[in-house]
Amino acid sequence: MNICLFRPEEISKPLDIKDERAVHLLKILHKGEGDSFAAGIIGGKAGRATITRLDLHEEKSADGRKSFKKGFISFDFVGESDGKPLYPLKMIVGFPRPIQLKRLLRDLAGLGVCEIHLTATELGEKSYLKSDLARSDSGYGMLLEGCEQAASTHIPKLFMHDSLAKCLDFLETEASSDSGKFLKAALDNVGASESLVSFMDRACAGQNTGLEALAAIGSERGWTEGERKLLEERGYSRLCMGSRVLRTETAATVAASLILGAMGFLN
Repeated sequence: MNICLFRPEEISKPLDIKDERAVHLLKILHKGEGDSFAAGIIGGKAGRATITRLDLHEEKSADGRKSFKKGFISFDFVGESDGKPLYPLKMIVGFPRPIQLKRLLRDLAGLGVCEIHLTATELGEKSYLKSDLARSDSGYGMLLEGCEQAASTHIPKLFMHDSLAKCLDFLETEASSDSGKFLKAALDNVGASESLVSFMDRACAGQNTGLEALAAIGSERGWTEGERKLLEERGYSRLCMGSRVLRTETAATVAASLILGAMGFLN
């Protein structure tokens, strides 16, 4: 955790010592009164917080047999910047195994993509969409962890779709009117027209601003011929990242890194 993130309504309130952020401050960073730490408002300012009061005491259970620590951390927050902006890259990902999804969400949030669209695919395992991670706020929690690692206050938006067709329809209605500025890449080891690297180098040559990118990664069994045809009809170029077959979360992280690097955001 390289930044402690707070909701807007939390930033002016004491922090209970049982909160995981307080545990991190006290047990990992060994902070005390007068010490400062990196803090930020989710979706807003990043800056520094200074601990103004540390109230720690022990209380006993009603029967007097057990004792437990209680208390709070009071702090003052000063915003210093608007936080690290998210990058104009939207990722479409065929729904992976839940254990892979946790890593994928953390890593893509850490890289700073602006949107992640998880979609059912024809070859994907349908039960994954019914997992606790997909049906609860756990996905947001993974994004939050990635932003805490990256010291970023801005969290990517997360969407879920029942099919690739519905996902693409949604993105088209969401897109700006000037769709010519969008770079659309469908990662595929089968019948790729060129590599992602060469595609991005050519597309970004001489253009440093105004570009937005959409990148589609299939589920662990890849795309079907029908999905490939659909992506091509919607303007996505079929691209590869070499001859090796990568896990979904690995392919998504590598693709995002290559695209953001070519667009100049990792310089």
